[in-house]
Amino acid sequence: GLPTSFAEESECSTLEIVCQDSLLNLKVTLSYSVFENEDVITRHVVVANGGKDIIRIEKAASMSLDMDNRDFEMLTLHGSWARERHKQRRKLGAGYQGISSGRGESSHQNHPFMALLTGSCTQEQGEVYGVQMMYSGNFDIQAEVSQFNSVRWQAGIGTNDFCWVLGPEERFYTPEALLTYSDEGIDKMTANYHAFIKNHVIRGKYKDKKRPILINNWEATYFHFTGEKLVAIAKEAKKLGIELFVMDDGWFGKREDDCSGLGDWFPNEKKLGCTLKELAERIVAEGMQFGIWLEPEGISEDSDLYRCRPDWAVGVPGRKPCLSRGQLILDFSRKDVQDYIIERISELLGGIPVTYVKWDCNRAICDKFSRMLDSSRQGEFAHRYVLGLYRVLEKLTEKFPQILFEGCGGGGGRFDAGLLYYMPQIWGSDTTDAIERLSIQYGASFGYPVSAMGTHVSMVPNHQTGRVTPLSTRGCMAMAGTFGYELDISKLTQEEKTEIREQISIFQKHYTLIQRGDYYRITSPLEGTCTVWEIADPSGREALVSAVYHHVQANPVPVRVKVQGLKDEADYQLFLNEDFKEKYPGKRLPYGFASGEAISGASLRQFGFVVPEAVNGFQAWQIYVKECPHQA
Repeated sequence: GLPTSFAEESECSTLEIVCQDSLLNLKVTLSYSVFENEDVITRHVVVANGGKDIIRIEKAASMSLDMDNRDFEMLTLHGSWARERHKQRRKLGAGYQGISSGRGESSHQNHPFMALLTGSCTQEQGEVYGVQMMYSGNFDIQAEVSQFNSVRWQAGIGTNDFCWVLGPEERFYTPEALLTYSDEGIDKMTANYHAFIKNHVIRGKYKDKKRPILINNWEATYFHFTGEKLVAIAKEAKKLGIELFVMDDGWFGKREDDCSGLGDWFPNEKKLGCTLKELAERIVAEGMQFGIWLEPEGISEDSDLYRCRPDWAVGVPGRKPCLSRGQLILDFSRKDVQDYIIERISELLGGIPVTYVKWDCNRAICDKFSRMLDSSRQGEFAHRYVLGLYRVLEKLTEKFPQILFEGCGGGGGRFDAGLLYYMPQIWGSDTTDAIERLSIQYGASFGYPVSAMGTHVSMVPNHQTGRVTPLSTRGCMAMAGTFGYELDISKLTQEEKTEIREQISIFQKHYTLIQRGDYYRITSPLEGTCTVWEIADPSGREALVSAVYHHVQANPVPVRVKVQGLKDEADYQLFLNEDFKEKYPGKRLPYGFASGEAISGASLRQFGFVVPEAVNGFQAWQIYVKECPHQA
């Protein structure tokens, strides 16, 4: 019932070590699968009860590693709603330290990833050990430094409130832990994880297939729309080159705000002005694909489903439930709940021409209690919930292989390798502010490829921060992901619409490079004035360098970029993705941008080039590096 990495026989070999406890007649199998091409070892454990008595499992780590402490530092990702995955690096001290989630999801607050670094480790140099959990629920990752300065490093299901009752002849499987090592700095760890997730975690039709550029109506309309308004947005989006329209929250039941209707997955035809099928067909007739937002794990107290089945909501009987975003959670640990959701969503999706589903879950789980479990088994609830979610996703993705599913957990609250097994991309954060997204996407890049991150261009002033950034900067940020828009097209000027067409043209031109190239972090959004990242073709023929000024100064220190992943012996030309002289007359470009000038790959790697100065607040530049045509 758990997601698992996969491979052809020639790509992977597995070692199983069987440990036996003769007193309890307990067998524990340690499974190591070696993916040599990606330098990744996956580890999980199977506990088998061969005795006559029940066994209570209170802790079952997916991996446990003992090693000498080499002045290690610990790299982790922390945050909150709308500011997920902010990097934290600190020295490993004596005793226990680590990260965990007890929220029923991998969480906004602590991400299921940790790296141990030698003290002098940089992006390009030093040793790194990485672990991330292929799991979407509670987790613990901890490192203990002993009295003898050794390190015991463990990762597994969260132990908070966990207790699994294992009966005679039963087995318990832990989630996979994904382990990697690099002696070439943090970038190599990143490359290992990116390749592994693209090749051995993400599956289905959209594993390698081009994904459409979308527009989502949420920040354009929120709950307040009609079918005519949605069709109008789709029509305008088509003119700009956008390929997929996504209808977000508010289309079903009595759903005019976030306090009612959740769980009633029946279209509100009065609000839409037609059936859902008719609306979808109208949008498809405009030359757009049609997508839809769902939150099947949530339920409102003010809903027909809750009035009919209040026992399906997670909560302790007799106690007032704890609401979050005005809603409760359906008990996905129950098979009858799972079966209902599979049937209802299947009936809904089967009746419309849909090619995309955004699967959301807007709150964490508290009041952990299931009416289907007796008192001795309540410690199984959180894990059974995740297993139930995985069963639902497996059934639906099997039934609708043509649909591109995107995960979402109130933004980035459930961003993990476990969910990527069912959905090839996950919404990065409910923050669409371009400058805030720099830190969020920087953090995600440590473990996940660009193709896994949902990113959108939104309106200004931004709806979460109020910040005003140029449209070009918002586009540059959003191209570091799956790319799309979330705004009201009817409020754009003709100049802005022209710029959006140009952005889409750039993204389409460089799509393969962006989605499948090698990713490099050049500078950090947590330091200096400019965040720079690069994506290079594995062949070394081309690269795209993106730079966003997150802090503008007078008389600034030049921002130098040393380009990675090129061929030392080859010559390259650099191009800006906009007409610099026409937009900024009188401004001079730094060395390296003169028309037709050839620069060697070795020079770009060792000396680099200087990013053009910021000419306005939050300026962004995209610099395309291309190998010179062969000269006879």
